[in-house]
Amino acid sequence: MKISSFASTSLLLLSSITAGVDAFTPSSSALRPQTRLSVSTEPNPAASSSASSDGKWSPGSWKEKKASQMPVYDDEDELQEAVDRLSRCAPLVFAGEVRSLHEQLARACHGQGFLLMGGDCAEAFNEFNVDHVRDSFRVILQMALVLTFGSSLPVIKVGRMAGQFAKPRSEPDEVRDGVSLPSYRGDIINREEFSAEARRNNPFNMVEAYHQSAQTLNILRAFATGGYADLSRLHAWNLDFVEQSEEGSRYRKFAQKVDESLRFMKAIGVNTADDTFTKTDFFTAHECLLLPYEQALTRQDSTTGKWYDCSAHMLWVGERTRELDGAHLEFTRGIGNPLGVKISDKCTPEELIRICDTMNPNNTPGKITIIVRMGAEKLRKNLPGLIRAVQREGKSVIWISDPVHGNTRKTENGFKTRDFDKIRAELRAFFDVHDEMGSHPGGVHLEMTGEDVTECTGGISGVTEETLADRYNTYCDPRLNGAQALELAFLIAERLRLRTGLPPIE
Repeated sequence: MKISSFASTSLLLLSSITAGVDAFTPSSSALRPQTRLSVSTEPNPAASSSASSDGKWSPGSWKEKKASQMPVYDDEDELQEAVDRLSRCAPLVFAGEVRSLHEQLARACHGQGFLLMGGDCAEAFNEFNVDHVRDSFRVILQMALVLTFGSSLPVIKVGRMAGQFAKPRSEPDEVRDGVSLPSYRGDIINREEFSAEARRNNPFNMVEAYHQSAQTLNILRAFATGGYADLSRLHAWNLDFVEQSEEGSRYRKFAQKVDESLRFMKAIGVNTADDTFTKTDFFTAHECLLLPYEQALTRQDSTTGKWYDCSAHMLWVGERTRELDGAHLEFTRGIGNPLGVKISDKCTPEELIRICDTMNPNNTPGKITIIVRMGAEKLRKNLPGLIRAVQREGKSVIWISDPVHGNTRKTENGFKTRDFDKIRAELRAFFDVHDEMGSHPGGVHLEMTGEDVTECTGGISGVTEETLADRYNTYCDPRLNGAQALELAFLIAERLRLRTGLPPIE
């Protein structure tokens, strides 16, 4: 009986890994039938825009709406020159890549995948280097391996990278010692140093952000296809992590099961040196905030006639910019990219339905991802009503949890931080609610880094309030370090394992 169960688990892992290799070719699954979903792959000359049939959308139609969280530039000529330069640049991503992600998300929308989004709170010009990109990429791949084993589902890997520069701000200005300057809004807009020159909103920062994003994407593509994503390598890194845990811990037992599955696959003749096990799909996403940048990188696909924002494969609209009559929803409603929208307890069921109608008027599976950020208590109270409304209206959405944003606090010594236990509690609440509602908990969205920072307290890495200052490097909000992020992946994998009907690892 043990051999039968073990072989079944190994084959589930194998089918989950191979399911995402060709985004347009469905493969079998021992648990769920795979569904082929059409995502606008045929040419349609009449489709000059992805918006609804009113015909009024264009890449610049957002300018007719109120644009929240937008910087004020003091030189319109400079702004236009920067936008013109970007408009002549090559796209950072291509329509075929975007459609591949959309196809995978469409499957996740029907319970046939799990979306993992992670990366820095905000990228910075002076932090850019190959090692930084590599470390975050590595941890996301490690997490994906653990989640794949736990869920027996393909894990869609999306990095908050190659464009996550801009950040919304509560106040337009910052005051220090009686001096008022524009708030720091991310390197794509201005600089963190508190001086008039640094805080000037400089449109040419957009051009610098484009070139850094191009380098980041080159690095990511090389790592994703050049052998760095080898499954055996990822598992070895995970073993390094579990060495930090206590003897006999659930992390060690979980890793042992993955190790046994890999050995089993090799024993039955599966070639783990094949591309399926050494290469991976990896996509990028960022918040759609700085609309001149997004518009400048929007292109019309020659094969379908659709418009795509070629700054990233996926974009999301934040809690502060999702006004129904605002510029950000106006821009995103017309592009072919998969979209996300962040919602808190402030969002009503009626408002959410109107957001879905605006961003996804054709109710296309995989088009819209709802990113829930509330805190555990508010989530248990408010999320059921939102899910009920979506189910009642028959909306196709992916529900994912952002368990970090609703759990930010400031310590007595002035550090913004997030507690691991509260993050875990919100994730537990997210899964509990979906179990109660019969809906699919489709993913997780984390602010994290592969580096050994000390910005969030708790977890296996043992960060405390007293040690926050040791390596508190963030330019914006506190991030989970690599060990904390991977620990969350193990905890999520255990919960997903129960949902698939597999026994708990004891």
